[in-house]
Amino acid sequence: MSSISMSEYAQRRQQLMERMTPNSIAIVPAAAVSTRNSSVEYPYRQHSDFFYLSGFAEPEAVLVLIPKREHGEYVVFCRERNPERELWDGLRAGQEGVIANYLADDAFPISDIDDILPGLLEGRERVYYSIGNNPEFDQHMMDWLNSIRSKARMGAQPPKEFVMLDPLLHDARLHKSPAEIATMQRAADISCRAHIRAMQASQPGLYEYHLEAELDYEFRKGGARLAAYSSIVASGSNACILHYTENNAPLHDGDLVLIDAGCEIDCYASDITRTFPVNGRFSPEQKAIYEIVLKANLEAMHYISPKHCWNDAHDATVRVITAGLLELGLLQGELDELIASDAYRPFYMHRAGHWLGLDVHDVGDYKVNGEWRALKPGMTMTVEPGIYIAVDNLTVPQQWRGIGVRIEDDVVVTADGCQVLTRAVPKSIDEIEALMAAAQSSGV
Repeated sequence: MSSISMSEYAQRRQQLMERMTPNSIAIVPAAAVSTRNSSVEYPYRQHSDFFYLSGFAEPEAVLVLIPKREHGEYVVFCRERNPERELWDGLRAGQEGVIANYLADDAFPISDIDDILPGLLEGRERVYYSIGNNPEFDQHMMDWLNSIRSKARMGAQPPKEFVMLDPLLHDARLHKSPAEIATMQRAADISCRAHIRAMQASQPGLYEYHLEAELDYEFRKGGARLAAYSSIVASGSNACILHYTENNAPLHDGDLVLIDAGCEIDCYASDITRTFPVNGRFSPEQKAIYEIVLKANLEAMHYISPKHCWNDAHDATVRVITAGLLELGLLQGELDELIASDAYRPFYMHRAGHWLGLDVHDVGDYKVNGEWRALKPGMTMTVEPGIYIAVDNLTVPQQWRGIGVRIEDDVVVTADGCQVLTRAVPKSIDEIEALMAAAQSSGV
Protein backbone atom coordinates (compact mmCIF):
# COMPACT_ATOMS: atom_id res chain seq x y z
CA MET A 1 0.00 0.00 0.00
CA SER A 2 1.14 3.54 -0.77
CA SER A 3 2.05 6.05 1.94
CA ILE A 4 -0.42 8.43 0.27
CA SER A 5 -3.87 8.01 1.82
CA MET A 6 -6.64 6.34 -0.16
CA SER A 7 -8.76 9.44 0.41
CA GLU A 8 -6.17 11.51 -1.46
CA TYR A 9 -6.26 9.11 -4.41
CA ALA A 10 -10.06 9.40 -4.36
CA GLN A 11 -9.76 13.19 -4.39
CA ARG A 12 -7.45 13.02 -7.39
CA ARG A 13 -9.93 10.88 -9.31
CA GLN A 14 -12.76 13.23 -8.40
CA GLN A 15 -10.82 16.28 -9.54
CA LEU A 16 -10.04 14.59 -12.84
CA MET A 17 -13.68 13.60 -13.41
CA GLU A 18 -14.77 17.16 -12.71
CA ARG A 19 -12.63 18.28 -15.65
CA MET A 20 -14.01 15.64 -18.00
CA THR A 21 -16.89 16.49 -20.31
CA PRO A 22 -20.39 15.01 -19.76
CA ASN A 23 -20.98 11.44 -20.96
CA SER A 24 -17.26 10.71 -21.16
CA ILE A 25 -14.96 7.93 -19.98
CA ALA A 26 -11.27 7.80 -19.06
CA ILE A 27 -9.19 4.65 -19.44
CA VAL A 28 -5.73 4.11 -17.93
CA PRO A 29 -3.94 0.75 -18.28
CA ALA A 30 -1.36 -0.49 -15.79
CA ALA A 31 2.25 -0.89 -16.87
CA ALA A 32 3.04 -4.12 -18.63
CA VAL A 33 5.39 -6.70 -17.16
CA SER A 34 8.73 -6.45 -18.97
CA THR A 35 10.87 -9.48 -19.72
CA ARG A 36 14.58 -9.08 -19.04
CA ASN A 37 15.67 -12.29 -20.70
CA SER A 38 14.20 -15.78 -21.15
CA SER A 39 11.92 -16.38 -18.14
CA VAL A 40 13.40 -13.54 -16.06
CA GLU A 41 11.40 -10.34 -15.61
CA TYR A 42 12.51 -6.85 -14.65
CA PRO A 43 11.29 -5.70 -11.22
CA TYR A 44 7.73 -4.51 -11.76
CA ARG A 45 7.07 -0.81 -11.50
CA GLN A 46 3.56 0.59 -11.94
CA HIS A 47 2.78 3.18 -14.61
CA SER A 48 2.95 6.61 -13.00
CA ASP A 49 -0.47 7.83 -14.23
CA PHE A 50 -2.15 4.63 -13.06
CA PHE A 51 -0.44 4.83 -9.68
CA TYR A 52 -1.26 8.53 -9.28
CA LEU A 53 -4.97 7.77 -9.58
CA SER A 54 -5.11 4.53 -7.59
CA GLY A 55 -2.07 3.67 -5.49
CA PHE A 56 -2.53 0.15 -6.89
CA ALA A 57 0.79 -1.50 -7.75
CA GLU A 58 -0.25 -4.75 -9.46
CA PRO A 59 0.17 -5.50 -13.19
CA GLU A 60 -2.57 -6.68 -15.55
CA ALA A 61 -5.04 -4.01 -14.52
CA VAL A 62 -7.08 -1.27 -16.15
CA LEU A 63 -8.55 1.77 -14.40
CA VAL A 64 -11.78 3.26 -15.75
CA LEU A 65 -13.43 6.52 -14.68
CA ILE A 66 -17.02 7.22 -15.74
CA PRO A 67 -18.42 10.44 -14.25
CA LYS A 68 -22.05 10.18 -13.10
CA ARG A 69 -22.28 6.43 -13.77
CA GLU A 70 -25.20 5.13 -11.75
CA HIS A 71 -23.45 1.93 -10.63
CA GLY A 72 -20.20 3.59 -9.66
CA GLU A 73 -17.77 6.00 -11.28
CA TYR A 74 -14.51 4.18 -10.46
CA VAL A 75 -14.14 0.78 -12.11
CA VAL A 76 -11.07 -1.48 -12.00
CA PHE A 77 -10.27 -4.57 -14.01
CA CYS A 78 -7.62 -6.66 -12.27
CA ARG A 79 -6.39 -10.21 -11.71
CA GLU A 80 -8.55 -12.59 -9.74
CA ARG A 81 -7.33 -14.21 -6.55
CA ASN A 82 -5.57 -17.44 -7.47
CA PRO A 83 -3.99 -19.50 -4.66
CA GLU A 84 -1.78 -21.46 -7.04
CA ARG A 85 -0.37 -18.40 -8.79
CA GLU A 86 -0.08 -16.50 -5.53
CA LEU A 87 2.09 -19.32 -4.20
CA TRP A 88 4.56 -18.56 -7.00
CA ASP A 89 4.15 -14.83 -7.62
CA GLY A 90 2.78 -13.26 -4.43
CA LEU A 91 -0.58 -12.19 -3.08
CA ARG A 92 -3.15 -10.43 -5.23
CA ALA A 93 -5.82 -7.97 -4.16
CA GLY A 94 -8.51 -9.50 -6.35
CA GLN A 95 -11.81 -7.79 -7.00
CA GLU A 96 -12.83 -7.79 -3.33
CA GLY A 97 -9.50 -6.29 -2.27
CA VAL A 98 -9.62 -3.53 -4.86
CA ILE A 99 -13.05 -2.50 -3.62
CA ALA A 100 -12.24 -2.83 0.09
CA ASN A 101 -8.70 -1.46 0.14
CA TYR A 102 -8.48 0.82 -2.90
CA LEU A 103 -12.04 2.20 -2.82
CA ALA A 104 -13.11 1.05 -6.26
CA ASP A 105 -16.86 1.30 -6.83
CA ASP A 106 -16.85 -1.79 -9.02
CA ALA A 107 -14.27 -4.38 -10.04
CA PHE A 108 -14.14 -7.14 -12.63
CA PRO A 109 -11.64 -9.85 -13.57
CA ILE A 110 -9.16 -8.66 -16.18
CA SER A 111 -10.06 -11.78 -18.16
CA ASP A 112 -13.58 -10.38 -18.64
CA ILE A 113 -12.51 -7.02 -20.06
CA ASP A 114 -13.31 -7.92 -23.68
CA ASP A 115 -16.88 -8.65 -22.69
CA ILE A 116 -17.45 -5.68 -20.38
CA LEU A 117 -15.39 -2.68 -21.50
CA PRO A 118 -17.03 -2.30 -24.96
CA GLY A 119 -20.34 -1.85 -23.16
CA LEU A 120 -18.82 0.92 -21.03
CA LEU A 121 -17.43 2.61 -24.14
CA GLU A 122 -20.61 2.38 -26.17
CA GLY A 123 -22.48 5.63 -26.66
CA ARG A 124 -19.84 7.84 -25.02
CA GLU A 125 -19.35 11.32 -26.42
CA ARG A 126 -15.66 11.33 -25.53
CA VAL A 127 -12.99 8.82 -24.54
CA TYR A 128 -9.96 10.14 -22.63
CA TYR A 129 -7.06 7.83 -23.38
CA SER A 130 -3.33 8.39 -23.93
CA ILE A 131 -2.92 6.73 -27.29
CA GLY A 132 0.61 5.90 -28.36
CA ASN A 133 2.03 5.15 -24.91
CA ASN A 134 1.10 1.46 -24.95
CA PRO A 135 0.89 0.00 -28.49
CA GLU A 136 -0.46 -3.34 -27.29
CA PHE A 137 -3.28 -1.70 -25.37
CA ASP A 138 -3.90 0.66 -28.30
CA GLN A 139 -4.70 -2.42 -30.36
CA HIS A 140 -7.13 -3.64 -27.71
CA MET A 141 -8.85 -0.25 -27.84
CA MET A 142 -9.21 -0.52 -31.60
CA ASP A 143 -10.59 -4.04 -31.26
CA TRP A 144 -13.19 -2.87 -28.75
CA LEU A 145 -14.10 0.06 -30.97
CA ASN A 146 -14.52 -2.22 -33.99
CA SER A 147 -16.62 -4.57 -31.87
CA ILE A 148 -19.04 -1.72 -31.19
CA ARG A 149 -19.04 -0.63 -34.83
CA SER A 150 -19.90 -4.15 -35.94
CA LYS A 151 -23.15 -3.86 -33.99
CA ALA A 152 -24.18 -0.52 -35.48
CA ARG A 153 -27.16 -2.09 -37.29
CA MET A 154 -28.46 -3.21 -33.92
CA GLY A 155 -28.28 0.35 -32.61
CA ALA A 156 -24.83 0.30 -31.00
CA GLN A 157 -23.11 3.68 -31.09
CA PRO A 158 -19.29 3.91 -30.98
CA PRO A 159 -17.64 6.77 -29.08
CA LYS A 160 -17.64 10.00 -31.05
CA GLU A 161 -14.25 11.32 -30.03
CA PHE A 162 -10.91 10.18 -28.58
CA VAL A 163 -8.96 12.81 -26.61
CA MET A 164 -5.52 12.55 -25.03
CA LEU A 165 -5.79 12.23 -21.26
CA ASP A 166 -2.30 13.64 -20.67
CA PRO A 167 -3.12 17.38 -20.58
CA LEU A 168 -5.80 16.96 -17.89
CA LEU A 169 -3.90 14.49 -15.75
CA HIS A 170 -0.36 15.76 -16.08
CA ASP A 171 -1.23 19.31 -15.11
CA ALA A 172 -2.64 17.93 -11.87
CA ARG A 173 0.47 15.82 -11.25
CA LEU A 174 2.63 18.93 -11.53
CA HIS A 175 1.24 20.35 -8.27
CA LYS A 176 2.38 18.23 -5.32
CA SER A 177 0.29 17.81 -2.17
CA PRO A 178 1.83 17.90 1.34
CA ALA A 179 1.68 14.10 1.43
CA GLU A 180 3.52 13.86 -1.88
CA ILE A 181 6.19 16.29 -0.71
CA ALA A 182 6.61 14.29 2.51
CA THR A 183 7.13 11.13 0.45
CA MET A 184 9.65 12.90 -1.77
CA GLN A 185 11.44 14.19 1.33
CA ARG A 186 11.74 10.62 2.57
CA ALA A 187 13.22 9.52 -0.76
CA ALA A 188 15.58 12.50 -0.67
CA ASP A 189 16.70 11.72 2.88
CA ILE A 190 17.60 8.15 1.93
CA SER A 191 19.46 9.36 -1.15
CA CYS A 192 21.31 11.98 0.90
CA ARG A 193 22.59 9.26 3.22
CA ALA A 194 23.64 7.23 0.18
CA HIS A 195 25.68 10.09 -1.28
CA ILE A 196 27.35 10.72 2.06
CA ARG A 197 28.19 7.03 2.35
CA ALA A 198 29.77 7.07 -1.12
CA MET A 199 31.88 10.12 -0.25
CA GLN A 200 33.07 8.42 2.92
CA ALA A 201 33.98 5.23 1.06
CA SER A 202 35.88 6.88 -1.79
CA GLN A 203 39.61 6.25 -2.15
CA PRO A 204 42.07 5.68 -4.98
CA GLY A 205 42.27 2.09 -6.14
CA LEU A 206 38.55 1.36 -5.87
CA TYR A 207 36.30 1.21 -8.91
CA GLU A 208 33.23 3.23 -9.75
CA TYR A 209 31.06 0.19 -9.07
CA HIS A 210 32.32 0.06 -5.48
CA LEU A 211 30.70 3.46 -4.88
CA GLU A 212 27.57 2.35 -6.73
CA ALA A 213 27.36 -0.59 -4.32
CA GLU A 214 27.45 1.85 -1.38
CA LEU A 215 24.56 3.76 -2.94
CA ASP A 216 22.52 0.61 -3.51
CA TYR A 217 23.13 -0.57 0.04
CA GLU A 218 21.86 2.66 1.54
CA PHE A 219 18.84 2.72 -0.79
CA ARG A 220 17.75 -0.76 0.27
CA LYS A 221 18.61 -0.15 3.91
CA GLY A 222 16.32 2.88 3.85
CA GLY A 223 13.41 0.90 2.40
CA ALA A 224 13.72 1.91 -1.25
CA ARG A 225 13.24 -1.10 -3.50
CA LEU A 226 14.41 0.66 -6.64
CA ALA A 227 16.67 3.44 -7.79
CA ALA A 228 14.70 6.16 -9.56
CA TYR A 229 17.01 5.80 -12.58
CA SER A 230 20.31 4.15 -13.50
CA SER A 231 22.94 5.54 -11.15
CA ILE A 232 25.79 7.55 -12.67
CA VAL A 233 29.17 7.08 -10.97
CA ALA A 234 31.58 8.87 -13.28
CA SER A 235 35.21 9.42 -12.33
CA GLY A 236 37.78 11.51 -14.15
CA SER A 237 36.82 12.41 -17.71
CA ASN A 238 33.79 10.09 -17.51
CA ALA A 239 32.11 12.96 -15.65
CA CYS A 240 32.01 14.82 -18.98
CA ILE A 241 29.61 12.16 -20.33
CA LEU A 242 26.22 13.38 -19.13
CA HIS A 243 24.46 10.00 -18.98
CA TYR A 244 27.45 7.77 -18.26
CA THR A 245 26.28 4.50 -16.65
CA GLU A 246 29.06 1.94 -17.26
CA ASN A 247 30.36 2.57 -13.71
CA ASN A 248 33.32 0.23 -14.17
CA ALA A 249 36.41 2.48 -14.33
CA PRO A 250 39.06 2.70 -11.60
CA LEU A 251 39.14 5.69 -9.25
CA HIS A 252 42.46 7.48 -9.75
CA ASP A 253 44.23 9.63 -7.21
CA GLY A 254 43.75 13.28 -8.19
CA ASP A 255 40.52 12.77 -10.13
CA LEU A 256 37.02 13.95 -9.34
CA VAL A 257 34.06 11.59 -9.22
CA LEU A 258 30.56 12.75 -10.17
CA ILE A 259 27.66 10.76 -8.70
CA ASP A 260 24.15 11.35 -10.01
CA ALA A 261 21.84 8.96 -8.16
CA GLY A 262 18.58 8.80 -6.25
CA CYS A 263 16.09 6.26 -5.01
CA GLU A 264 12.31 6.24 -5.26
CA ILE A 265 9.76 5.68 -2.51
CA ASP A 266 6.21 4.70 -3.47
CA CYS A 267 7.17 5.60 -7.06
CA TYR A 268 8.23 9.15 -6.08
CA ALA A 269 11.75 9.99 -7.23
CA SER A 270 14.72 11.75 -5.77
CA ASP A 271 17.55 12.99 -7.99
CA ILE A 272 20.84 14.20 -6.50
CA THR A 273 24.24 14.95 -7.99
CA ARG A 274 27.41 15.63 -6.05
CA THR A 275 30.97 15.90 -7.31
CA PHE A 276 33.95 15.29 -5.03
CA PRO A 277 37.65 14.38 -5.22
CA VAL A 278 38.52 10.69 -5.13
CA ASN A 279 41.24 11.36 -2.55
CA GLY A 280 39.28 13.92 -0.54
CA ARG A 281 41.18 17.04 -1.66
CA PHE A 282 40.32 19.33 -4.58
CA SER A 283 43.13 20.50 -6.85
CA PRO A 284 43.30 24.25 -7.64
CA GLU A 285 41.72 23.75 -11.06
CA GLN A 286 39.02 21.44 -9.73
CA LYS A 287 38.28 23.92 -6.96
CA ALA A 288 37.97 26.81 -9.39
CA ILE A 289 35.46 24.99 -11.60
CA TYR A 290 33.57 23.61 -8.62
CA GLU A 291 33.16 27.04 -7.03
CA ILE A 292 31.57 28.40 -10.21
CA VAL A 293 29.07 25.54 -10.37
CA LEU A 294 28.27 25.86 -6.66
CA LYS A 295 27.70 29.60 -7.07
CA ALA A 296 25.33 28.88 -9.97
CA ASN A 297 23.46 26.27 -7.92
CA LEU A 298 22.98 28.68 -5.01
CA GLU A 299 22.10 31.62 -7.25
CA ALA A 300 19.36 29.61 -8.97
CA MET A 301 17.57 29.15 -5.65
CA HIS A 302 16.86 32.91 -5.56
CA TYR A 303 14.85 32.53 -8.78
CA ILE A 304 12.55 29.74 -7.61
CA SER A 305 9.41 31.23 -6.08
CA PRO A 306 5.86 32.18 -7.10
CA LYS A 307 7.34 35.49 -8.30
CA HIS A 308 9.32 33.72 -11.00
CA CYS A 309 8.87 31.62 -14.12
CA TRP A 310 10.37 28.27 -15.00
CA ASN A 311 13.28 29.62 -17.05
CA ASP A 312 14.46 32.28 -14.60
CA ALA A 313 16.61 29.86 -12.60
CA HIS A 314 18.23 28.52 -15.77
CA ASP A 315 19.04 32.02 -16.98
CA ALA A 316 20.64 32.77 -13.61
CA THR A 317 22.92 29.72 -13.88
CA VAL A 318 23.93 30.64 -17.42
CA ARG A 319 25.02 34.10 -16.31
CA VAL A 320 27.03 32.81 -13.34
CA ILE A 321 28.72 30.04 -15.32
CA THR A 322 29.54 32.25 -18.30
CA ALA A 323 30.97 34.93 -16.02
CA GLY A 324 33.02 32.32 -14.18
CA LEU A 325 34.46 30.83 -17.35
CA LEU A 326 35.25 34.34 -18.58
CA GLU A 327 37.08 35.15 -15.35
CA LEU A 328 39.16 31.97 -15.63
CA GLY A 329 40.05 32.80 -19.23
CA LEU A 330 38.26 29.76 -20.63
CA LEU A 331 36.01 32.12 -22.58
CA GLN A 332 37.00 35.45 -24.12
CA GLY A 333 34.76 38.36 -24.95
CA GLU A 334 31.99 40.46 -23.42
CA LEU A 335 29.64 38.74 -20.97
CA ASP A 336 26.28 39.62 -22.52
CA GLU A 337 27.53 38.82 -26.02
CA LEU A 338 28.87 35.46 -24.87
CA ILE A 339 25.50 34.64 -23.34
CA ALA A 340 23.59 35.79 -26.42
CA SER A 341 25.79 33.69 -28.71
CA ASP A 342 25.56 30.57 -26.50
CA ALA A 343 29.33 30.55 -26.16
CA TYR A 344 28.96 28.72 -22.86
CA ARG A 345 27.24 25.70 -24.41
CA PRO A 346 30.39 23.63 -25.13
CA PHE A 347 30.88 23.70 -21.34
CA TYR A 348 27.24 23.78 -20.12
CA MET A 349 25.02 22.08 -22.68
CA HIS A 350 21.91 21.15 -20.66
CA ARG A 351 19.11 22.91 -18.83
CA ALA A 352 19.42 23.84 -15.17
CA GLY A 353 16.74 21.37 -14.11
CA HIS A 354 13.51 19.50 -14.77
CA TRP A 355 10.23 18.69 -13.05
CA LEU A 356 10.46 15.93 -10.44
CA GLY A 357 7.78 13.63 -9.03
CA LEU A 358 6.45 10.20 -9.91
CA ASP A 359 8.87 10.28 -12.83
CA VAL A 360 12.43 11.50 -12.43
CA HIS A 361 11.80 13.69 -15.48
CA ASP A 362 8.27 14.39 -14.41
CA VAL A 363 5.28 15.41 -16.49
CA GLY A 364 4.04 18.95 -16.97
CA ASP A 365 4.53 21.58 -19.66
CA TYR A 366 7.39 24.03 -19.26
CA LYS A 367 5.60 26.60 -21.40
CA VAL A 368 1.93 27.62 -21.37
CA ASN A 369 0.56 29.47 -24.39
CA GLY A 370 4.10 30.06 -25.59
CA GLU A 371 5.29 31.62 -22.33
CA TRP A 372 7.47 30.07 -19.64
CA ARG A 373 5.23 28.61 -16.95
CA ALA A 374 4.80 30.65 -13.77
CA LEU A 375 5.98 28.75 -10.71
CA LYS A 376 3.42 27.90 -8.02
CA PRO A 377 3.68 26.38 -4.55
CA GLY A 378 3.95 22.60 -4.67
CA MET A 379 5.80 22.42 -7.97
CA THR A 380 8.92 20.32 -7.51
CA MET A 381 12.05 20.44 -9.63
CA THR A 382 15.76 19.85 -9.76
CA VAL A 383 18.47 22.49 -9.84
CA GLU A 384 21.54 21.05 -11.57
CA PRO A 385 24.04 23.41 -13.20
CA GLY A 386 27.29 21.91 -14.43
CA ILE A 387 30.53 22.55 -16.25
CA TYR A 388 32.10 19.86 -18.43
CA ILE A 389 35.47 20.35 -20.10
CA ALA A 390 36.01 17.52 -22.56
CA VAL A 391 39.42 15.89 -22.81
CA ASP A 392 39.56 16.81 -26.51
CA ASN A 393 38.63 20.47 -25.99
CA LEU A 394 41.75 22.03 -27.46
CA THR A 395 40.48 25.58 -26.90
CA VAL A 396 41.48 25.43 -23.22
CA PRO A 397 44.86 24.72 -21.55
CA GLN A 398 45.65 21.10 -20.73
CA GLN A 399 45.19 21.41 -16.95
CA TRP A 400 41.45 22.10 -17.35
CA ARG A 401 40.64 19.23 -19.66
CA GLY A 402 38.68 16.25 -18.37
CA ILE A 403 37.10 18.12 -15.44
CA GLY A 404 33.36 17.57 -15.08
CA VAL A 405 31.31 19.04 -12.23
CA ARG A 406 27.57 18.97 -11.58
CA ILE A 407 25.72 19.86 -8.38
CA GLU A 408 22.05 18.89 -8.25
CA ASP A 409 19.38 19.43 -5.60
CA ASP A 410 15.66 18.69 -5.36
CA VAL A 411 13.58 21.80 -4.67
CA VAL A 412 9.92 22.49 -3.88
CA VAL A 413 8.34 25.88 -4.59
CA THR A 414 6.81 27.37 -1.43
CA ALA A 415 4.57 30.39 -0.83
CA ASP A 416 7.54 32.72 -0.40
CA GLY A 417 10.48 30.93 -2.04
CA CYS A 418 11.63 27.36 -2.12
CA GLN A 419 12.55 24.44 0.12
CA VAL A 420 15.59 22.29 -0.67
CA LEU A 421 14.79 18.63 0.00
CA THR A 422 18.40 17.50 -0.44
CA ARG A 423 20.13 19.97 1.87
CA ALA A 424 21.54 17.15 4.04
CA VAL A 425 24.27 16.30 1.50
CA PRO A 426 27.36 18.52 1.85
CA LYS A 427 28.15 20.62 -1.19
CA SER A 428 30.65 23.27 -0.11
CA ILE A 429 34.29 22.43 -0.64
CA ASP A 430 35.11 22.76 3.05
CA GLU A 431 32.21 20.49 4.07
CA ILE A 432 33.10 17.81 1.53
CA GLU A 433 36.80 17.79 2.39
CA ALA A 434 36.05 17.70 6.12
CA LEU A 435 33.60 14.80 5.71
CA MET A 436 36.03 12.78 3.64
CA ALA A 437 38.99 13.55 5.92
CA ALA A 438 37.01 12.39 8.95
CA ALA A 439 36.09 9.16 7.17
CA GLN A 440 39.69 8.51 6.18
CA SER A 441 41.04 9.16 9.68
CA SER A 442 38.43 6.89 11.29
CA GLY A 443 38.73 4.18 8.68
CA VAL A 444 35.02 4.38 7.76
